[in-house]
Amino acid sequence: MPDRDFLAWPFFEPRHRDWAAEVEAWAAAHAEELSDEHDADGSTLSLARAMGEAGLLRAACPEDGRLDVRSLCLARDILARHAGLADFAFAMQGLGTGPITLFGTPAQRERVLPAARAGTALAAFALSEPEAGSDVAALATVAEMDGNGHYRLTGRKTWISNGGIAATYVVFARTGEAPGAKGLSAFLVPADTPGLTIEARIDVTAPHPLATLAFDAARIPAENLIGKPGEGFKVAMGTLDVFRSTVGAAALGFARRALDMTVERASTRRLFGATLFDQQMSQAAIADSATEVEASALLVYRAAWLKDSGASRVTREASMAKLHATETAQRAADRCVQIHGGLGVTRGHKAEELYREVRALRVYEGASEIQRVVIARAERDRRAPG
Repeated sequence: MPDRDFLAWPFFEPRHRDWAAEVEAWAAAHAEELSDEHDADGSTLSLARAMGEAGLLRAACPEDGRLDVRSLCLARDILARHAGLADFAFAMQGLGTGPITLFGTPAQRERVLPAARAGTALAAFALSEPEAGSDVAALATVAEMDGNGHYRLTGRKTWISNGGIAATYVVFARTGEAPGAKGLSAFLVPADTPGLTIEARIDVTAPHPLATLAFDAARIPAENLIGKPGEGFKVAMGTLDVFRSTVGAAALGFARRALDMTVERASTRRLFGATLFDQQMSQAAIADSATEVEASALLVYRAAWLKDSGASRVTREASMAKLHATETAQRAADRCVQIHGGLGVTRGHKAEELYREVRALRVYEGASEIQRVVIARAERDRRAPG
């Protein structure tokens, strides 16, 4: 029985409880059924279409341009508890279109969002590069005006989710208005743009569509610029400020599933004439996971509530939520594997799948080490005079 007690917390409104019930009903019926890690591309496409048909992608690609972070977090929390690929398909539609939703022109929104909302066209967020991940200011991809109302985009992007199957990419490149982060811009790049190629597909521990993209003087109309020239860092950080909390929510969903499985296994597995639950070490493992899950939920939904309440930035709170929830998920999954014994490391068992699924969350959209730097700097700045 999934935990619903947290929905009574004051962070939520009645509409959030209705939304959670809608997502839960869909996920219980379809999420695992449509997920096959042996066909990550096909599963992601099928899941996005099915969620679009069910209307669930309205939260990720809203018509009114207002992203409700609590709704996004609830969806990722619930979907991840059921199936990692379902969470991935939902989240990438939001992240891939987030810069357009938040900073795009009406024409750009009309061009991209309806198909993304319907789940018929996938979107991707192309920021990371081989030598620039956490250090966004080090991006080397360049976009140069050609004098004919177009930019020429040259460089490489890697670890791009939905790479190879997306219809549109939001690509960040150096346009040179100023040194470092102030000289970046964001562009809407259709997948069929000449000069854009899929250089390589990337296989990871828990299969998801990932790729390295190469741009060889790809010609991009100036009207595809998102925001103003030199605002790429603002676009990227503004988008991540919304979606970083949702990574914590996905981790929370994985951790909830791991905790459920740990309690069930401990309560039913008999050993030396008693259940595993009768052993104090098993009780300690359950208590630790339960406490950490509750703390993660409080951090995640506090950050989401603050953003929805009008806070201009929630960088500190979102970083705390992501850090705590992703580290919690790793520990909860490890305890789940341990209490399942040999089954926990058997390929195809849900405990083994969870263990692989949660690991990447401690890396993408800002590794745990980067989150600690962000939090520490925020704490210093909060105490600075004046």
